[in-house]
Amino acid sequence: MGDGMADWSKQIDLGDFGQSNRTWAGMIVNPAVFIPTAIISLSVIFYSVIAPESSAALFSWLRASAVSEFDWFLITVGNLLLIFCVVLIFSPLGRIRLGGRGATPKYSYVSWFSMLFGAGMGIGLVFYGVGEPVTHFTSSMAGGPAAPLGGAPGDAAGARSMAMAATTYNWALHPWAIYAVVGLALAVFAYDYKMPFSFRSAFYPLFGKRVWGPIGDVIDVLAVFATLFGLASSLGLGAQQAMSGITHLFGLPGTPATIVALIAVMAIVTYFSVRGGIDKGIRILSELNMWVAVALMIFILATGSTLVLLSDIVINLATYVQLLPAFSSPFNRTDTGFYNDWTAYYWTWWISWAPFVGLFMARISEGRTVREFLVGALVAPTLLCVIWLTIFGDGSIAQIVAGNAPELAKAPLDKQLFLLLETLPWAQFTSFVSICLILIFFITGWDSGTLVIDTITSGGRTDTSLRQKAFWLFAVGGVGVVLLVSGGLVSLQAAAIASGLPLAIVLLLMCIGTFKGLIALHRKAVDEA
Repeated sequence: MGDGMADWSKQIDLGDFGQSNRTWAGMIVNPAVFIPTAIISLSVIFYSVIAPESSAALFSWLRASAVSEFDWFLITVGNLLLIFCVVLIFSPLGRIRLGGRGATPKYSYVSWFSMLFGAGMGIGLVFYGVGEPVTHFTSSMAGGPAAPLGGAPGDAAGARSMAMAATTYNWALHPWAIYAVVGLALAVFAYDYKMPFSFRSAFYPLFGKRVWGPIGDVIDVLAVFATLFGLASSLGLGAQQAMSGITHLFGLPGTPATIVALIAVMAIVTYFSVRGGIDKGIRILSELNMWVAVALMIFILATGSTLVLLSDIVINLATYVQLLPAFSSPFNRTDTGFYNDWTAYYWTWWISWAPFVGLFMARISEGRTVREFLVGALVAPTLLCVIWLTIFGDGSIAQIVAGNAPELAKAPLDKQLFLLLETLPWAQFTSFVSICLILIFFITGWDSGTLVIDTITSGGRTDTSLRQKAFWLFAVGGVGVVLLVSGGLVSLQAAAIASGLPLAIVLLLMCIGTFKGLIALHRKAVDEA
């Protein structure tokens, strides 16, 4: 591999990459990436429209078979990516600054973290923040294969503890490690090696200048395909939950037509966010949403069992760390229901989101050290996830145990947040705030994902026209609408799985390329010292 380049970092050759771009209808695209992605996307849409029942059955089979056959592989990949990040944090490579010694961060910690969190988990955490802990609590009380690690049958306190540890495992270190690997790789090769913001750039140490040819095209197509369907899946979840809240609050029926209408309205708002760019669009909305999310957490904390929830934050974090090795084991699992239906599915979802979140992370992280980047991308989101899940999840379980909300445990996932708020003061106001929170996360995720897809399909360019960005904005929305209407949640999940599974191999190879890139930078710094 690598054309025998023993010192590849001194022989970087971009070849004619970028010169193959073509201008179509005012859009600058790389045909080798744009055309295959468009064909695959349109084929899925066409099939879902003309044969909704058949496509829904196919998506259902795909979701079930993929997670049951490849669960061990997905968990192993997640473990390896987390280990890679931890090793870099504690190694001398962590001192390397993205962009060189003189580079300085463009965004404050508040802006940076708000954008990271909004792009990485906003919609999903709001959607599952109540439903997943409640589901695991119910399963743990009953025992069986759906119970995480066997659960704690008949023991409410033990079941609560297990439910919170299992939920935290699915949302904390591992998913953020998946994002961080991609973000670090793209940042290193874009800022320190002056390569395009493209997935293929991270593979230059492995394949040399061949990455600018068909090999790189395949890598970028996989990245765009995963981003498109992973993002469409999350938008579908967000629209579903927002519509559920609107139905709960205003009585407007949650039919496919009203959900599509809601997505259409959000598309218009997102268009103006895209028009504002990162600084005037995503950054402002992300900071606003972070403060709204924090305010909602504080409200629930203050109106619920405050002291109990505060102590539970520490207990849940400790239990998560204690059970992390057991949850991370890919072999000899008896909790196949939890393992396949939740963890394996989540891992493919995170992987499908990795190109989108990772490239966005890279674009806003110039000037930070490798260690600062990884700690910021792993530790801070993990702590916020623990706090969020404890306040919403533990708070919901407490209401169920106390008998205040018996219907909460049996309600659909998209309604459970609003049923929790019904047990607290000012339910109508907080429900309205929650809907706004979901919709802003909806906009920032859609906006940042659009920018990423546009960047990859244009050969790494970040200066494309608004028309081009708008094309991808509506393409993502169209895929989400079709999948949601034709097959619902199962189709959305299957799309994320289908795109994320093959990309897992790409991420492992990306670690090798990134390590080689960092080693070369470290040697250069030592020689110059």
